[in-house]
Amino acid sequence: MRDAISTTAAPQAIGPYSQAIRAGNLLFASGQIPIDPVTGAVVDGDIAAQTRRVFENIAGVLKAAGASLDHVVKTTVFLADMNDFAAMNAVYGEYFSLPAPARSTVQVARLPRDARVEIEVVAVL
Repeated sequence: MRDAISTTAAPQAIGPYSQAIRAGNLLFASGQIPIDPVTGAVVDGDIAAQTRRVFENIAGVLKAAGASLDHVVKTTVFLADMNDFAAMNAVYGEYFSLPAPARSTVQVARLPRDARVEIEVVAVL
């Protein structure tokens, strides 16, 4: 059984996907890019500003599922430029307590809306 999670605290899905899916006690959240859910625009600013917006979006999806960042067990970070890793990582560290979730980070050729970062998470509810 799977249930879709949806919230206005994060950008609405713009295609045939859900913001997140609850399957049993697991939550699989779709990748978030730095879109302001109110304006629908990618936030201005550097990788740090974009990473903060991504985490605010993720937190909104998690809250709608009755969870928080403390429930996250795995993240995948997609960067448009691996040279942004240190700055992204500094902001990333502000959002997780120890033990931090498992993580993969990869550089990709391009992200939707030409964002610099996209992050997806898996959480245990």
